[in-house]
Amino acid sequence: MKVAALILFSAASFAFAREGALAQDSSLAPTANAQQFNESGKTIVDGRTLPYVIRRLPSSSFPELPDAVAEMLDQRGCMIPQTYQAHRPENVIHASFDRPGSLDWAVLCSTHGNVELLVFFARTPDKPITLASVPELQRLQRHGSSGVLGFDWGIDPASPQQIREAQASMEHHPPLLDHDALADTVLNQKTVYHFYAHSAWTVVDTTE
Repeated sequence: MKVAALILFSAASFAFAREGALAQDSSLAPTANAQQFNESGKTIVDGRTLPYVIRRLPSSSFPELPDAVAEMLDQRGCMIPQTYQAHRPENVIHASFDRPGSLDWAVLCSTHGNVELLVFFARTPDKPITLASVPELQRLQRHGSSGVLGFDWGIDPASPQQIREAQASMEHHPPLLDHDALADTVLNQKTVYHFYAHSAWTVVDTTE
């Protein structure tokens, strides 16, 4: 299957807790209220027509979001896509992405058929940074025995120690980071670590 991936290295040493069935958690159970945000249909992959289901949640499903960030998401019409492995609300994260000790947020925002990876720094919550953008139907992956495609893009915070673990195979380790990175993952494929420093985003080197 041709699925758009970001770049670089498959970080097998960085495991994400995305396993479990949706029905195990009532926040993602297929209730009538939750289903109104889902999208199902068919798409062509490698010349074959396959069914897909994309589960989404509104910003109100994440009450921990600062008001300014939630308002910006609502203004954009953002829905939060959930990976097919999700067993609790995901793809809204917080960590120190800007600098040590900052409380920043990152969100996958689905709107008008596209998904954007947005980062909100605490110092400028009304000016989100777009780290990546891709058509939503390019983030689908077959899973299970049914053949139905599901959303396969997830984000997580990555602490300096987790980054060091991802660099375990490197002969010469770069200096330990002084604040968090953003782990950007296509399930079962690749993880890219975005790091902000000196007013610019870079991709963390995890291989030689």
